[in-house]
Amino acid sequence: MDNAITNDAVIEPAYKRSSENELSPDDPSWGIPAAIGMWLFSIALIVIVPAFFLVPYLAARPEGMPKGDELVTLLTKDPTGIFLQIIAVIPAHIITIAAAWFVITRAGRDSFTKALGWRSGGFKWWHYISITVAFFLLMAVVGQYIPVVEDDLQRIIMSSRAALYTVALMAVFTAPIVEEVIYRGLLYSAFQRKVGTVISVLLVTILFTSVHVPQYWENPSKIALIAFLSLVLTLMRTASGNLLPAIILHTMFNSISAIQMILEPYLKTLEKTDTAALIHHFLK
Repeated sequence: MDNAITNDAVIEPAYKRSSENELSPDDPSWGIPAAIGMWLFSIALIVIVPAFFLVPYLAARPEGMPKGDELVTLLTKDPTGIFLQIIAVIPAHIITIAAAWFVITRAGRDSFTKALGWRSGGFKWWHYISITVAFFLLMAVVGQYIPVVEDDLQRIIMSSRAALYTVALMAVFTAPIVEEVIYRGLLYSAFQRKVGTVISVLLVTILFTSVHVPQYWENPSKIALIAFLSLVLTLMRTASGNLLPAIILHTMFNSISAIQMILEPYLKTLEKTDTAALIHHFLK
């Protein structure tokens, strides 16, 4: 009997929520160490997983494994090398979500969606549209006054159509969920319980922005806009008490950006077309 009691005590999780019937995103079962650990793990996967895709390709070259400047050139300019690095992010995202599920649900004991908050939290469809339109108007205004130079993301999507479509696919279907679960799910929930709302919003915004700096460091205006987007998303999580509104807005924003990326080459072609000559041709 004593052994049975001891075993039950070991199995019983240390975490005790306020209500056995209701999970709350603002009272998470995980703490700050687990949240930061998942954040670091997600970043490490983005670095490590592409290496597994690249090594066989590089080793199969007739010249053998590249070194030094040659390696840098292949990683940044070779279309196949770039595509392999991009496509590898998809399994990295899948592994990240699987690991996050394990932490958030306490290995399946809790509901993933209830622990994160899968309700509208008072947000309506027109709220999402209004915020999205306002943000893209802000981007347009900033673009008029601060010129944008070619950065790493632009070089990636210009390397090949395969890379472009893969980036667009991830931007719509995996990145919003993964990033929101990590930043406004795991990190924000853990922070706000310990240090309060204001500091949590600032910390999440800083962390989210910092991981995007390597992509956009040549364009400070883009970094500032990403910081502002992170602030808006985190405030939505705060106001609604749920993660779902942030996921929806993030997906909408990324979807429009992905459409812009895909259409940009065709729009540039139209800009170079002699409109008057084109009209004359069709009126003949």
